Amino acid sequence: MENLIFLKLGGSLITDKERPQTPRLDRLKNLSTQIADVRARDPNLLLLIGHGSGSFGHVAAKKYATRDGLPSQPSPSPFEEKEEGNYWHGFTEVWHEAAALNKIVMDTLREANIPAMAFSPSGSVIAQDGKVKTWDLRPLERALKNGVLPIVHGDVIFDEVRGGTILSTEDLFMHLAREMHPQRILLAGLEDGIYADFPARKHKVESVTPESYENIKSSVGASASTDVTGGMDSKVQQMLGLVESFPDLKVQIFSGKGNGNLKKVLEGDNIGTIIKVK
Repeated sequence: MENLIFLKLGGSLITDKERPQTPRLDRLKNLSTQIADVRARDPNLLLLIGHGSGSFGHVAAKKYATRDGLPSQPSPSPFEEKEEGNYWHGFTEVWHEAAALNKIVMDTLREANIPAMAFSPSGSVIAQDGKVKTWDLRPLERALKNGVLPIVHGDVIFDEVRGGTILSTEDLFMHLAREMHPQRILLAGLEDGIYADFPARKHKVESVTPESYENIKSSVGASASTDVTGGMDSKVQQMLGLVESFPDLKVQIFSGKGNGNLKKVLEGDNIGTIIKVK
């Protein structure tokens, strides 16, 4: 689609990941206002938003090992049935947490007068060993064509191999990008880019390619807080795979907490770190 942008609002950006179930309401409101301002200036902008679960989903997901799925080998334990039931109980707990944060995000977008609809992946995606297998995207495409912002988020998913799993926003973007061909993918978090010396943060990298990333990979680091879907390294690896498949795609990692940063990036500023083929 022409002018299509995927935007992720990271869980660490919109929640306090050190405090369970704690949204950053002022920041969400500010981000929503920036999105509304850009849409008012550019009515042809097609925007699909995804958000992480932050301090809502990740704690429960770690407790119940939801992303890993059910044990692959049957257990001779007489408590096997109970253990499986415990997994599915945890599965619904993670769903509840993810849905609770999504409701907060949707309410904030509505307050900013943005016409947005949530398309929760748990109700429409089937996975196969941790990757999207089937997803009817026609409702999302219809929303975009009619000026409605589709909102997706990291969520629990029924999986044909694992039984159940969790797909992060990046996992979902990987599939959506291959089907919908966005021009840009924007990942807004707390970090203002990729650092070659994380966590010292003295050497920020302006751009990363598949070749150059090998030289700094060991220094990029994982998430500083609970994150069952991986930290910065995992995200960068996924995006590098996408730009290799789609050389015209531009991926940008930047801080969404800076005043006006999101608006600047949506309007084309190259702040943060750019992930590209070469």
